[in-house]
Formats: sequence, structure tokens, C-alpha cells
Amino acid sequence: MVNQLLQKLSKKINNKNKTFKQWPGLIQAYEKWLPINKNTPIITLQEGATPLIELESINKLIGKNVKVYAKYDGLNPTGSFKDRGMTMAISKAKENNCEAVICASTGNTSASAAAYAKRGNMRCYVLIPDGYVAQGKLAQALVYGAEILAIKGNFDKALKIVQEIAKNYPVTLVNSVNPYRLQGQKTAAFEIIDSLNEAPDWLCIPMGNAGNISAYWMGFNEYYKAGISKKLPKMMGFQAKGSAPLVLNKTIENPETIATAIRIGNPVNREKAIEVNKNSNGKFISVTDEEIINAYKLLGSKEGIFCEPASAASVAGLIKLKEYVVENSKIVCVLTGNGLKDPDCAIKNNDSIFKSGIDPSIEIVAKNMGF
Repeated sequence: MVNQLLQKLSKKINNKNKTFKQWPGLIQAYEKWLPINKNTPIITLQEGATPLIELESINKLIGKNVKVYAKYDGLNPTGSFKDRGMTMAISKAKENNCEAVICASTGNTSASAAAYAKRGNMRCYVLIPDGYVAQGKLAQALVYGAEILAIKGNFDKALKIVQEIAKNYPVTLVNSVNPYRLQGQKTAAFEIIDSLNEAPDWLCIPMGNAGNISAYWMGFNEYYKAGISKKLPKMMGFQAKGSAPLVLNKTIENPETIATAIRIGNPVNREKAIEVNKNSNGKFISVTDEEIINAYKLLGSKEGIFCEPASAASVAGLIKLKEYVVENSKIVCVLTGNGLKDPDCAIKNNDSIFKSGIDPSIEIVAKNMGF
């Protein structure tokens, strides 16, 4: 397990002849599995080693003696799985003496690209759809010093523009069409197998641009071919109903969903994802915004896990397919981003008690507590 790996590292604390060695970041941890060399400058924020958390309430909901886990990648340095790919993309860009990077983003990519670019002393340009990026993500990109260009158009339009700019100007594109992004992201599959000592039966994952499901499949296959795992999981990809190009097998011109991170109508990794679906004997299913929010609230109120809405699509999808789950299965749901990315959604979608205007006396406060 990842926790076991960290425990092994922690044994080095304060021993007379040893010093504490912290997690080095995923490039150094998995260097033999990654396309780096002695000339690659490693740009890292110690990403990776995110927890695999058993979801006891989901276990009970599914039944059948099933074990469900959350791979909580919202605990990466900038709060999303994008950091896994960005450490690789920025490191390789730096190796090639690049001075600037560019991306289109619904939020998480911009935050990650900006942070790692600045870590590598590079400029970062970001195109976003004006008015369609959650405030928490926009705030990150601004603080990290990205140069942000908000366009009148959706993510798909922004991506086309940055692809053309990268072809014609001295900037490196760091969206998931950059092959190094998927190389970094595949390490999450390694960590899951390292934790469970085997691949899960199902890997449930949200899909936007569909790079992450492709990256996970790459990682699972590499460990399988090396004999580290004895099986491959079914890859279960979930999209929001109003933004489901892979489920419907068509481009969505005006995608709409509360889950902004997967509000993408024309995924650039479409063909890769279709191959993953076929080769893993998986399924692509859509979930409604209501189902996403119900899962989002369930994770918070029952598990103490605050993820962004798009992340909850993986759990919403699992719940929707619970009748198809085989007894004694092990299932991993990928939670791609932290809930602090979208505070507005949290404030508008919760079942908590909030009382205001209370007089500051012990008696009145206690009365409002029900005593």
C-alpha cells in the first residue's frame, strides 16, 4: 500500500545513523517507468502518494461484501490529479530549454500548469472559457502568476486555439495531448496496485478530455506486463448527462453540467478512450447533475471527503451500476479534484444546519445546540 511505502520511509526518522527521507515526488519514485534521462531536470512539488481511502458507507450501499476505495488525488499539491502529468510535462519542457508553456483549461489544468511552470521559472499562458471556471481554480492560477486570457467560447474552442499557437510560436502545449502528461498520470495506477497488491476489479473514473482514463489503463497494463499484477480492471468511465460525448459517441456543441471540470464536448483523447473501453471490457455511462450532487454530498457527510463535483461522478456512476457489481469485488473510484476548487457549489449544495444572528450567550447558544 502507499501507506506502507510511507511507513517504510518514516522509519528513517531520528535513527542515529539515518535521517528522515520524505516522499520525493512521482518522477523519482517511479523513474524506471518514466521517459526521463540524466539530463531531465525534475520539476516537482512532491506530487503523488495520494491516499487510497476505503469508503465504508459506499460498501454498505453496494453490499455483496464489496470493498470500495477512493483514490483521492485532490490531495496533490494544487488539489487535482493534473499535477501528476504536469510534473512530467514541465520537466520535459525544461529539458528542451522551453521558456513558456500554454494550455486551455476549465480550471484544474490552469492551476497545475501555472504552479509547475513557475516552479521551473517559466512563463505560463492560459486560455479559459470566460465565466465558466470555478472561482477556486481561477484564484490558484492568478496567485501562481499565470497570464490568463478569457475567451468568448467554450473549452473546446480554447483548446483548438492553443494547439495552433503551440504549432506556430515558441511555447509548449501542456494539455493532455502532450504525451508526457499521460506518462505522469499513469503513476496513479501504480500506486493503486502498490496499495492493494493487485489491480482492482473496477476502476471508476470521471471523463472530460479522457486523458486520465487512458493514462490509468497505460499504468495498469505496464504493471500487468511486468507481472506485478495478475489481472486488469474493467475501466468504468462516467460523464455528466449534459456533457457526454463519449457516451453518446458524438460531439456536444454546448456541453452543460454543474461539474465544470468535465464540461467538455469534444475530448481530444476520444480514440484512446474508446480503445480503453473496448480492451478493458468496460462501460461508459452518463450520470445526471442530481446524481453527481447526491454522491458529492454523500462523500462529504458520510466519509469526510470533500471533492469537487466532477470527482463525485465516479461514485455516482458506481451507485448507478451497483446491481452489476460482482460479489467480493474491489473497486476504486478516482476522485480527481479537491472540493475547495469550487466553494460556490459546496455552499449551494449541502444538507448542513446553518444558524445565524444568534445572541452571544452560553444559554442561547446551548439552546440552539438542542440542549
